Amino acid sequence: MMRDVAYAQSEAQRMLNLLLTPEHEVPAAEREKIEQETVENFANHINKGWLKYRKSMTEAGDYASVEWTGQGSILTDTRGREFIDILGGFGLYSAGIRHPKIVAAAKAQLDRSPQYSQEMLDPLRAHLGKVLAHLLPGDIQYGFFINSGTEAVDGAMKLAKLYTGKAGFISTERAFHGKTLGPLTLMGKAMYREPLLPLLGNVRHVPYGDAAAVEKAIQSAHQVGDGIAAMIAEPIQGEAGAIIPPDDYWPKLREICDKYGVLLIADEVQTGLGRTGTLFGVDHWNVTPDIICLGKALGGGVIPCSGFFASKKVWECMEPNPFMHSTTTGGNPIACAAALAYINVMLEEDLPRQAREKGEYIVEKLEGLKAKYPKVLKEVRGRGLLIGMDFPTDEMGWQVASGMFSRRVLTAGTFINAKSIRIEPALTIGYDLIDEMLVRLEDVFKSIAGDL
Repeated sequence: MMRDVAYAQSEAQRMLNLLLTPEHEVPAAEREKIEQETVENFANHINKGWLKYRKSMTEAGDYASVEWTGQGSILTDTRGREFIDILGGFGLYSAGIRHPKIVAAAKAQLDRSPQYSQEMLDPLRAHLGKVLAHLLPGDIQYGFFINSGTEAVDGAMKLAKLYTGKAGFISTERAFHGKTLGPLTLMGKAMYREPLLPLLGNVRHVPYGDAAAVEKAIQSAHQVGDGIAAMIAEPIQGEAGAIIPPDDYWPKLREICDKYGVLLIADEVQTGLGRTGTLFGVDHWNVTPDIICLGKALGGGVIPCSGFFASKKVWECMEPNPFMHSTTTGGNPIACAAALAYINVMLEEDLPRQAREKGEYIVEKLEGLKAKYPKVLKEVRGRGLLIGMDFPTDEMGWQVASGMFSRRVLTAGTFINAKSIRIEPALTIGYDLIDEMLVRLEDVFKSIAGDL
């Protein structure tokens, strides 16, 4: 491909013109052109491999289903067809798509200043830190803001190593902590790790939910002289399929880490900020970690925002050289405005309670479907609106996800467990949409059962 500056400028301007045109005024022919070009552009400039995994390609018929707009728990494609969103952007849309209060806060800050100077003190980042310090469990007080969950875990790993002077980590099987090289080392699935080995050294993986295995791994590391900086786990494993640990798991982790001088990191990127029916996942067991990672919902589904946070005692190792960890765009004013607005919405609308009550409602209905279609739905589990459905095979899991798409419901499997299909909608989703989703889900089950 040869450089063509004039063409690049004209194409940039063409798309900008579309963005500036009210969505209802874009002609149907232009929307169809967008469909065709989007497929071509993914194939030629992003990754053609993605196209065969997108249900919007494989299940849409003679055309690609291209996302156009959304509101609340409804997404609309370029042809005006509406989809019930129970995927929630993998936990991104806890407040729903385009929550007006969050969008308004981001727009207001955009009109004021979209980024910070890097030299003057920025008030929104500091204020967001204060607000979170009063929400986070225990004595967690300080934090660093970045853009993604994997960056938050990366920063937590770095902080743990700085504080303890040790290099090792204990992670869990089937864990998902992100895909940059540090968090990838903690990953609990071989297919993402193997092509990139070797990763960081001195990382041990143990079964999730087995506190005794954690203690044994720490003891083993100490016996051979490998220092362990931290144990990291998700309060509830998200990508493994909403795996809930035994009730004594997190309290025991806290005891074990205290006993051996190991930090405890809670990866709350997916479980935090209301998703599981409490403010934070660890609140189910009244446990305070040493370091906590947030992301996804923190930016309100409007601007990427994440962070890692710790107690004053742990954070002090960052103070002699505050540039040991830095970012150019992380915690920018628009992201912080969106995060502050999300927190306000979360508390004002009591999203944790909504998640808890709606989750209980959905699980009860799914248990009914499980009894009715035992050869299709194998298991249901979850807390709040982080719900996993297990099916007998990977292929059947795909049948369910694709069947739902053809019935205009968005859902997907998980990165770690292909047999699991997630139900992870906005915490604001209405019961009318939940009921309609369940009707369409039963229709999928009925269709699959008829072929068995």
